[in-house]
Amino acid sequence: MNLSNLRIGQKAIVLEPEEGVSVKLFEMGCLPGEEIELLFVAPFRDPMCFRVQGTQISMRRSLAKRIPITRPHGS
Repeated sequence: MNLSNLRIGQKAIVLEPEEGVSVKLFEMGCLPGEEIELLFVAPFRDPMCFRVQGTQISMRRSLAKRIPITRPHGS
């Protein structure tokens, strides 16, 4: 599973991302082991807005597809 599979209100734990993705994620505070929640999605499903470490971040769907997560929980 990856971040792009989450539905609004679902939460999951971020796993180790693909090579080359980690620097972008670290800069946004999205680290392996952190809980992340999908808050909303813009029209045409891009970009997506998440909450991680109490901060809202947005990212393109193409990046979200490259970030593995645990099985979602919540809504």
